[in-house]
Amino acid sequence: MERDRIRQLLEKVKDGDVDIDGAMKSLSSLPFIDTPNARVDTQRSLRMGIPEVVYGPGKTPGQIVEVVTALREAEQSVLVTRVEPSAAQDVLQAFPAGEYDEVARTLWFGPAEVPVIGKGTIMIVCAGTSDLPVAAEASAVARRFGNKVEMLIDVGVAGIHRLLASHDVLQNARVLIVIAGMEGALPSVVGGLVDKPVIAVPTSVGYGASFGGVTALLGMLTSCASNVTVVNIDNGYGAAYVATLINRL
Repeated sequence: MERDRIRQLLEKVKDGDVDIDGAMKSLSSLPFIDTPNARVDTQRSLRMGIPEVVYGPGKTPGQIVEVVTALREAEQSVLVTRVEPSAAQDVLQAFPAGEYDEVARTLWFGPAEVPVIGKGTIMIVCAGTSDLPVAAEASAVARRFGNKVEMLIDVGVAGIHRLLASHDVLQNARVLIVIAGMEGALPSVVGGLVDKPVIAVPTSVGYGASFGGVTALLGMLTSCASNVTVVNIDNGYGAAYVATLINRL
């Protein structure tokens, strides 16, 4: 249950439009709802400002439907991440109004346009086309969290002039998410060009010595750019979450 819904309910109790028993019934889903396979957190938005997001891998389509049902019955929008196309189609049979982004692998059940509440633009900078699924996840999540998002794609350090041509765009962002595989050098370069927070996302893209993203991760962790911080390998969701919190400050 979101903050504005609780406030509206309390106002109705104050004005006499809702009695105590009615209010108790409305609040009965707090702080969670038990389903056969999950304990769904309906109070997370009240505590943290962002509602629960469903992590798709490891869940059957039926289990995803179960959690989505609980959250929709609590009148919350629902975002599901890392959903493969076959599973998404099964879930959409139960909720045809949902929206699936095949590149980002996200399912969304909520308004087509989420009101922008972030104070500025989150700029997502993607080193290569192979990193695009992680960038798309970060973009989809950030938009659903109420941010204005812009993307700069295929501007890795192998052709640094492509990045420098967009220097003004980088400067206008309030927070940047920089996504790269291989040796993971791009966040350091971006960090040296801007006076904003840079959230680095290493990806598992690269040849053998990239070790599935570990090389990029270590490179980003040891960046000499002091405005760079790092999330886990391929974690576009986590980067978007933190960027959202920064963008609301």
